[in-house]
Amino acid sequence: MARAAFEAAEGRARILPAYETQPEDLLSASGYLFACPENLASMSGLMKEMFDRCYYPVLGRLEGRGYATMIAAGSDGKGAERQIDRIATGWRLRRVADGIIVNLSAQTPEAILAPKSIPDPDLQACRVLGCALAEGLMLGVF
Repeated sequence: MARAAFEAAEGRARILPAYETQPEDLLSASGYLFACPENLASMSGLMKEMFDRCYYPVLGRLEGRGYATMIAAGSDGKGAERQIDRIATGWRLRRVADGIIVNLSAQTPEAILAPKSIPDPDLQACRVLGCALAEGLMLGVF
């Protein structure tokens, strides 16, 4: 999902894994597309760790920047999205697009552990979001 959005931004974005993201990366960006899997009705541990590590160093320095979310979910994904939204509220970020939640319906141990494939319509929605966010930031719309 993240790769589809990144590629659609056509060179107007960076893609960083949560474990590599530093406060300086957040400060140098004009907007954000936070993408993660849902794990146990929450954002992934790596995404949570990134927010924990970066929260205070950038607090008070990101106000008004736009953001959106993409969640790969095993059920509804809303818990993960809510967590990201709460952190974004603390940073005074501005949601600029509806979140994308792709429900992969992985509810059994076998389905949870199996490799996942994102359906083409959902990948297209990720591409549209990546392109729109990059274009909107470039034009100063958000």
